[in-house]
Amino acid sequence: MPRLLTLALVIPISLSMAACGKKKIDQLPPPPGGTAAETTTGAPSTIPGSQADFLQQMAGKDVIYFDTDRYNIDSADAEALQRQAQWLLRYPGKRATIEGHCDERGTREYNLALGERRANAAKNYLVSLGVDPSRLSVVSYGKERPVALGSTESAWAQNRRAVTITIE
Repeated sequence: MPRLLTLALVIPISLSMAACGKKKIDQLPPPPGGTAAETTTGAPSTIPGSQADFLQQMAGKDVIYFDTDRYNIDSADAEALQRQAQWLLRYPGKRATIEGHCDERGTREYNLALGERRANAAKNYLVSLGVDPSRLSVVSYGKERPVALGSTESAWAQNRRAVTITIE
């Protein structure tokens, strides 16, 4: 009797599992991370006016660098800021934040003030090129967000910077 009961349970379960077999899929979903902004080659393209577009167009000119304890705009900085201004003028609905940074030397308070002067120097230059000041904001991180770690001149030089980041 237990054998008959087992068969009575096993057969319906087997049949129901067989009915749950895989179905043929007509079209596969896109791979993870795919976007509508991909070309036919599958390479992602940037959306005009996006932060990715800004970075691509700037080709490293989204960052300007300063000498020790300085916040003046030199000729290399001016060239980078002119490219940034051209992009911002092309997309008048975009806003940007300019981050001021310092190297590790000096007090926290001194570096926050210096980072703010660096960010404001970049902002003022962009405004002088025709960018509406209401579209630009500044923030100082002082020495709190280094891109290069270490106590070397090379690391310090990389950390004395102002970075433009588009928003919206």
